[in-house]
Amino acid sequence: MAPVGFEDKVAFVWKVADKLRGTFKQHEYGSVMLPLLVLRRMDAVLAPTREQVRNQAAKYDQINEGVDALLKRAAGQSFYNTSAFTFSSMLSDDKNVAANLRDYITKLSPTAYRIIEAYDFDGRLERMDRAGILYAVLADFADLDLRPSMVSNEAMGYVFEELLRKFSEMSNETAGEHYTPREVIQLIVDLLVSGRTARELTENPAPVRTVYDPAAGTGGMLMTAMAQIKSQNDAAIVNVFGQEINDETWAIAQSDLMMQGIDPARMRNGNTLTQDAFPTEKFDFILANPPYGVDWKAYAGPIRDEHNGQGHHGRFGAGLPRVSDGSFLFLQHMLSHMKPGGSRVGIVLSGSPLFSGQAGSGESEIRRWILENDWLEGIVALPDQMFYNTGISTYVWILTNDKASEDASLVRLVDARAMGTKMRKSLGDKRKQLTLAAIDEIVGLFLGARDEFADDPRVKVLPREAFGFQRITVDRPMRRRWEVTPEAVATAPFDAYGGLIGLRFETEKALLAEVNDLSPAQRKKFAKACAVADPDAPVVTGRGGTVEPDPDLRDNENVPLAVGWFDLGDDARDKALVEAAEAHLETEIRPYVPDAWIDHTRTKVGVEIPFTRQFYVYEPPRPVKEIAAEIKDLETQIQTWMKDLDL
Repeated sequence: MAPVGFEDKVAFVWKVADKLRGTFKQHEYGSVMLPLLVLRRMDAVLAPTREQVRNQAAKYDQINEGVDALLKRAAGQSFYNTSAFTFSSMLSDDKNVAANLRDYITKLSPTAYRIIEAYDFDGRLERMDRAGILYAVLADFADLDLRPSMVSNEAMGYVFEELLRKFSEMSNETAGEHYTPREVIQLIVDLLVSGRTARELTENPAPVRTVYDPAAGTGGMLMTAMAQIKSQNDAAIVNVFGQEINDETWAIAQSDLMMQGIDPARMRNGNTLTQDAFPTEKFDFILANPPYGVDWKAYAGPIRDEHNGQGHHGRFGAGLPRVSDGSFLFLQHMLSHMKPGGSRVGIVLSGSPLFSGQAGSGESEIRRWILENDWLEGIVALPDQMFYNTGISTYVWILTNDKASEDASLVRLVDARAMGTKMRKSLGDKRKQLTLAAIDEIVGLFLGARDEFADDPRVKVLPREAFGFQRITVDRPMRRRWEVTPEAVATAPFDAYGGLIGLRFETEKALLAEVNDLSPAQRKKFAKACAVADPDAPVVTGRGGTVEPDPDLRDNENVPLAVGWFDLGDDARDKALVEAAEAHLETEIRPYVPDAWIDHTRTKVGVEIPFTRQFYVYEPPRPVKEIAAEIKDLETQIQTWMKDLDL
């Protein structure tokens, strides 16, 4: 539950932001207000130990790693400031307020300075100074009481996150790149921290849990997860970790951690896919909203090297998706950080990862790997138009390596596409939202899918084999007759045999007996030019009398996997595939093409999750009589109008 009174602080900063009007565009307000809020909070937190820190720093000519540790200890925080200025004192010289603020920023501890630097704040400071609004803005912030005794770390987190949400919505044209709507985050967290997981948190007197987001953005998912876990058990110790590639967004996430007294070093900067900041860590809860359809071609080298060199000992052993969409790279990365004792994973994906790629492709193999390990707990389809920068359909995947025994080999699907509420005012492409009641209902459907809501049309519980199939190759014999056509002898040296035009030969051998002056390669080319498909012609055989398949008649079909197939050993799996394919051949194919056979060497196992198909409801067409009557009524109406025009 949000602390009482935090809205006042939010309203205060929101009002100060109005002073930026004319100097900054609305979508830039956040990049000015948020770093100033961070600086003011640090100023308030460091006030009690400011003199001790300055006295300690005066003893040293430079601040190295050892001195840095001493100053942090003196400050009693993970950051400090050796500047002589405070937010109040820097205003005493109104002619040099910009220089004073720069001095304040540059004398922050290295970690804190990097956070402010990542906001690219100096350029904005210069713009405020030139516009003559810097003093007024800083004076307002100096009046904002953010002392820990007045605003707890928890309350400060709410202030920061609420302002971040409001500023992100103002910049809705780019917000979706770094900001996930609050209700979507809440849904993911509720799905992860619910049911058996929630009971375990409640029953443990002082549980310790770790939460990780590899595409952390501004850190909203981490903070929501931490709050949800603590709401289950206030004594819980929650350690959050994240990584973010965008510098300014990373700065915001680090700021949020710092505002709540959490070591900002737990939020790392960099490309998760090529530079895993936590390579040896395992986490209890892993959640993310990675960018949709991100092209990873520009940094494919390290990813392919890891895939080829480390296999399943690395992160991408299951396969590589197409370079135009790295969603499955993020998911594999997240699964690699699961604890052996049990973790829960939640990720938001577009529709493409459900079905993209043919059997044997990277995407299909990744889905197969997930189902073979029985990690997929369920998928929830969200309403469209839920995100700021895209209106596409999105899905929440929930995975775990600690399924309840009664859920083994089962996958839950929840269709929540119709559960969105239309917003009164759209924000970019976001036109729908999930109410708290809708979130509770979706979580209830997900948890009770197997029992309580088994008959609800919005719920499906299926064996994992329902998403697998074998792609079989059906061949038919090649039947050819050889006829010398004008086209076959249109070019040299074949034109020398123009006298054979119109002649037919039952075998290739008979044809070639007439053109034995050609080289072997030419003879083969000529025979191919003269071959004509003929269902009444003899079957073509190769060496040893084997029947040659006709590539023009070759076809592919999908045969479903039998329930329990994933539980079989390799030999038993292969046998089951052959038996199922041959049964399909006898019942579904040979009644129509008796000479067909299956080339089992070409068989591939594929996995796709046709979510929409599972919830498709057939709507019969309107009766012909009803349509005809409607047309007749329209004709009568048109004739009446025409009659009125004649008058």
